Amino acid sequence: MRILVVGGGGREHALCWAIAASPLCDRLFCAPGNAGIAREATCVPIGAEDVEALVAFARDEAIDFVVAGPEAPLVLGLADRLAEAGVKAFGPSAAGAALEGSKAFMKDLCAKYGIPTAAYARFADADAAKAYLRERGAPIVVKADGLAAGKGVTVAQTLAEAEAAVDAALVEGAFGAAGAEVVIEERLVGEEASVFALVDGASVLPLASAQDHKPVGDGDTGPNTGGMGAYSPAPVVTDDVARRAMAEILEPTVRAMREEGRPYRGVLYAGLMITAEGPKLLEYNVRFGDPECQVLMARLKSDLLPALIATSDGVLESFDLRWHDEAALVVVLAAKGYPGGYRKGTVIRGVEAAEEDERVVVFHAGTKAGDDGALIADGGRVLGVTALGATVAEAQRRAYEAVDRIDWPDGFCRRDIGWRALEA
Repeated sequence: MRILVVGGGGREHALCWAIAASPLCDRLFCAPGNAGIAREATCVPIGAEDVEALVAFARDEAIDFVVAGPEAPLVLGLADRLAEAGVKAFGPSAAGAALEGSKAFMKDLCAKYGIPTAAYARFADADAAKAYLRERGAPIVVKADGLAAGKGVTVAQTLAEAEAAVDAALVEGAFGAAGAEVVIEERLVGEEASVFALVDGASVLPLASAQDHKPVGDGDTGPNTGGMGAYSPAPVVTDDVARRAMAEILEPTVRAMREEGRPYRGVLYAGLMITAEGPKLLEYNVRFGDPECQVLMARLKSDLLPALIATSDGVLESFDLRWHDEAALVVVLAAKGYPGGYRKGTVIRGVEAAEEDERVVVFHAGTKAGDDGALIADGGRVLGVTALGATVAEAQRRAYEAVDRIDWPDGFCRRDIGWRALEA
């Protein structure tokens, strides 16, 4: 089969790494890819959100199957346009992708079908939103309704902070059309975890659990990021939590989407808060997490590609996946200054030395090849150093040993990825 993966980050490198190992894959392309993905696939200079160019490439190159990595092209209708062109794809339709593309839609769906989530209200008017904030008090959460590149969520500790978040979205237009409406919701208390499942419109196949680290600093301090590391499995997702998450959240959502005339096919990523009352839904994502995908692919024993095809074809019912018993942990190396301003174009050395350990793979997130063949940093989150181990502690030790072999003075990482699992 001729396969096209869309995207150019660490998640897409992990997907390409897994797909390239499949005997079903004869030729693998990635648009736009990065320097690490170029080891697995032919990189094509087409942006992930250039839907028309992607469809044209798939048609012209006789692509058999397209795997969408990020959410934006799905919200823009990539899967729909590929279907019109007669090309199979993994990922939901634009109607299905609304689960991530509109937080207001997701919350309304939960309210209508009794899916446990935080209490909320939605506003397009700043004065009305602030009146609600004063009524509810802080801490409280303010979210831009649409896709805001991970920057549209404020967990406000004070009323002033919450009001500033409302003004940023509704008055100042900081998030453009994505912030034309805000969702304000109660702040849930508990421990966060990520649960993933493949969904073929009706059947739901759970994947391994994972937990990521969003804050930039050790001890979960500092501003939120796209993710500074992750590990799998997540001890907080006990068998009971996993069962309840499926029975009370994911499966009812899949039924609800079918009822709404929006049958969902693809991967469904539920960000959960494990509260004293049980799991509650924080948000849905319509793609694999990044960096959670890296640890999931490292632990996956089965061939990924048939599972993705079965999801697209609607035949997941009798499908199963096998996982390594070992734990996996990924440490993200980011450019100094991230998630604020950072410098591109710095040289990275030592990745080959980091991968001398056969239990380690370095997934590239923001890299490019220099004119002289040097590895160049080209993003905020740049590398994902991923290791397997008998336990989370062993995977952590191996990952940091590999990190320390990489020579990149302009990069940094958290030194405590996995700390919650070690304390469990």
